[in-house]
Amino acid sequence: MITVLSTLIWGWLKMLKVNDLRVSYGGIEAVKGINFHVPEKSIVTLIGANGAGKSTTLRTIVGLVKSKTGTAEFMGEGIIGKDANYIVSKGITLVPEGRRVFPDMTVLENIKIGAYLRKDRIQDDIDWVYDLFPRLKERSWQLAGTLSGGEQQMLAVARALMSKPKLLMMDEPSLGLAPLIVRGIFNIIKEINKQGVTILLIEQNANMALQTADIGYVMETGRITLTGSGQELLSNEAVKAAYLGS
Repeated sequence: MITVLSTLIWGWLKMLKVNDLRVSYGGIEAVKGINFHVPEKSIVTLIGANGAGKSTTLRTIVGLVKSKTGTAEFMGEGIIGKDANYIVSKGITLVPEGRRVFPDMTVLENIKIGAYLRKDRIQDDIDWVYDLFPRLKERSWQLAGTLSGGEQQMLAVARALMSKPKLLMMDEPSLGLAPLIVRGIFNIIKEINKQGVTILLIEQNANMALQTADIGYVMETGRITLTGSGQELLSNEAVKAAYLGS
């Protein structure tokens, strides 16, 4: 579509390639033959209204939803139809919408659950996520259910990072959070990316998502209708009118 986007997609290794993905619930087709790429070490965002098919797309990639047709290749390997645990073991982790922490377990116990498939030493990675989220270290023995919404989101991300993902997928990380907390979460997303983790992000806060992303895709009623770099989509008049309030 655009020179900058072409450079991003073709100049980097395509870590994830999704082609002609179609997903149906009953007789309703929620995802209608979408195609997109996630280059290694990039931040890619899917934006769109509720019901556009964004969450379904992520859940299909990680094996929680079955596709009707289409393929998804991760590091050259087809993963559609594979078990969710297998997909996590290959290096893809999803931070789900709504955070989904275990409320009656401590912060540290929640973090350790993220490493459930690992057989190696995890203490260095616990230290790493505590460096990313000092507030979690302060509250390591506090029950997760007593944390604020922003702290629970930090915990959900920290737990996901414990699986040592190559690709971290995030479903609405800013949902329900105050603007100041949202900025902090997006700063953390950029820091995680700087440390070598590729990120695929879906967001209704299109402004923050596009400011952060290298590449953006706009989804509408199950289809990808626009593609561009984050900055190009921020300046696109149709995107401004539909998603940026201007």
